[in-house]
Amino acid sequence: MIRVGENVALSWLGHASFRIEFGDKVIYIDPWKIKRKEEASLVLITHSHFDHLSVDDVKRVQGSGTVIVATRDSASKLKGDIRIVKPGDSVTVNDIGIEAVPAYNIGKSYHPKSNGWVGFILDLGGTRIYHAGDTDAIPEMKKIKADVALLPVGGTYTMTAQEAAEIANEFKPKTAIPMHWGTIVGSREDAERFKDIFEGETLILEPEG
Repeated sequence: MIRVGENVALSWLGHASFRIEFGDKVIYIDPWKIKRKEEASLVLITHSHFDHLSVDDVKRVQGSGTVIVATRDSASKLKGDIRIVKPGDSVTVNDIGIEAVPAYNIGKSYHPKSNGWVGFILDLGGTRIYHAGDTDAIPEMKKIKADVALLPVGGTYTMTAQEAAEIANEFKPKTAIPMHWGTIVGSREDAERFKDIFEGETLILEPEG
């Protein structure tokens, strides 16, 4: 777990899955293959592919007070207090500002723009964390304002390490954390390649349980 802002700590759980602590709140993004069982305050789902929407993993962290923010196709597979979002939407949950931003492929068909899948920007007491979701380097990214960017670098289904670093150099987060490597596609070499090109701080994390 690393500190990324005042009262904000973050853990990479592998692939595109993250756990964030904000004060007494616990946030999961795309929980998949997680080991611990706890009640999250907030769960965010970027899209409905199995490695991002795992119903069993959501259940492991879902309690009576858990709010889920998800795309419509993901929400249809879940139960509970669900807020449906599409690109361009903003919602606030327990003093956490959430912006849904576009995430899609260019020139390949895994994540069509027409599906309305998303990444998220969280405002955690002034610390802005951007989880890009499964995406290529798309024009909308140039307008992202974030302190910390969680970016896929594995290629094939998302942008490559070089593409991710080059677009990050345009929107200039203070810190970037490579993700979407080491499980289905991508390797530590991709994370290191990103670090070589990105002009800000790169944190290459080890997966936590």
